[in-house]
Amino acid sequence: MIKSILIQVIVFFTIFQALSMFREADMLSTGEAVIQQKTSLKTLDNKTIELNHIEKTTVVYFFAPWCQICHMSISNLQAIYEKNDHINVVAVALDYVDHKEVFEFSNQHKLTFPIALGNEQIKAQFKVKGYPSYYVINEENTIIAKSMGYSSEIGLLLRTL
Repeated sequence: MIKSILIQVIVFFTIFQALSMFREADMLSTGEAVIQQKTSLKTLDNKTIELNHIEKTTVVYFFAPWCQICHMSISNLQAIYEKNDHINVVAVALDYVDHKEVFEFSNQHKLTFPIALGNEQIKAQFKVKGYPSYYVINEENTIIAKSMGYSSEIGLLLRTL
């Protein structure tokens, strides 16, 4: 009985890992430097933010306000931001109709980290093919982790180490 359950868990984990690798194959590579040209975006509060040349480990999270998985996982990102001073968080809204839609998403989830208003150029530069997608970028401007789809709080935190 226990042996059967263990085999099923191993098979499930293997299939899950294979599907994740396949989904993430088109993203920027781990170990790759983030785009060197200045990548500035306006935020919801009308400030300017950089997506590269950052000062500490940063999770750059790409989402669309209509994405249901984004609605389910964004609270995990908020928790990481609130509990970890050594981690920076920036969310980038893509594929939205207007700023009001992004603002409503932010208010609904009580987000306190910066929300940048992305565009097709940023979407192409970061090779965003689905939502949510995110990259963890270190102080040297290098991608240390990436993922697409739902991520738990612990999963996000482990990827920042």
